[in-house]
Amino acid sequence: MKSANIFGHSETLMDLQARMRDFVDREAIPREHPDLVHDVEKLDQIAHLLREKAKAAGLYAPQLPTTYGGLGLSWRDRAVILEEAGRSFLGPLAINCAPPDQPNMINLIQHGTNDQKKRYLESSIRGDIRSCFAMTEPAPGAGSDPSMLKTRARRKQGGWVIDGRKWFISGAVGAAFAIVLAQTDEGATMFIVDAENPGYHVLRNIPSIDGYQIGGHGEIDFVNCEVNDDAVLGEIGKGFTYAQVRLEPARISHCMRFIGRASRAMSIARDYVNTRYSFGSRLSELQQVQAMVADSHIDLHACRLMTWHAAAKMDAGESIKHESAMTKVFVSEAVCRVADRAAQIMGALGMSEDTPVSLILRELRPFRIYDGASELHRATLARRILKGGLRA
Repeated sequence: MKSANIFGHSETLMDLQARMRDFVDREAIPREHPDLVHDVEKLDQIAHLLREKAKAAGLYAPQLPTTYGGLGLSWRDRAVILEEAGRSFLGPLAINCAPPDQPNMINLIQHGTNDQKKRYLESSIRGDIRSCFAMTEPAPGAGSDPSMLKTRARRKQGGWVIDGRKWFISGAVGAAFAIVLAQTDEGATMFIVDAENPGYHVLRNIPSIDGYQIGGHGEIDFVNCEVNDDAVLGEIGKGFTYAQVRLEPARISHCMRFIGRASRAMSIARDYVNTRYSFGSRLSELQQVQAMVADSHIDLHACRLMTWHAAAKMDAGESIKHESAMTKVFVSEAVCRVADRAAQIMGALGMSEDTPVSLILRELRPFRIYDGASELHRATLARRILKGGLRA
């Protein structure tokens, strides 16, 4: 980070970065274990332990304003810190800066009433409870096309009744509440629904390619799920607007974390090829291996620059609708390339679980789908470019 001032990072960032790297190396990475990969209950226990340690270390909640107990970092500083935390599967959980709680907390800060903040936000910030964001639905419901939203909320005296099915809801298992997107006569609306509501049913944790997902990926059924008027988050009919405002910074935050994960995979591969001999020479002396290492560092450098540019625009209060889509497409594909190369040059070891590389690869692959598939973003970008005549 010797070039911190060039990119407008704060003077204190280098010290914070060093402390975060030390915390991840000393507290988070040593606690990674195969038993945690798909065990939601054990993962919750480790997250609670690490959060207390992160609070004691002064590293907790870098994304939140200081008035809410966070570090109040700019987006540019946050990019560096989330990359450091993202080197470990447990790092973002430790500092309570992992999805879906991270964007949910932002939703509550921006649109929640005082009562909603007191009931849901404060406990979420402390890490006492978790939440989920329920938008995606089975066919023919909403997926990449949110306008296909089928879950409905109809009015009743003093409140609403929600009916519908949601799936692939990250964090759903064990969540204390969900922010639910449902269609109303006035338009899509966000509701806060307690998990203990009799009409709220977590049907299963859907097995998935990735691991270390706190709360898994749940399927939720809403059956005559009654909520009061005070369950509405923000204004009625503005659910799609809130979802879009939420998703743009969420995508960029994903990029920040996953750059760290891909960087770790390549670091492990680098150490391997520097010590592994084959056909009379070290693997690092083979030009094909050298090319893969170089290409990976080029990809990671480009990822950082695109992410930092989007972060700078957010700090300036500018729209990143265009940049977030471009960055998400490029970074999601580039970090997957990096992890794939790392696994490839490590041979059979890269396919095994003796190192984290294979799990990093499995975790990064879905990013090309999560928060909007690459194909969807490309189509949206192209329509915007062709219609508006934006410079190439």
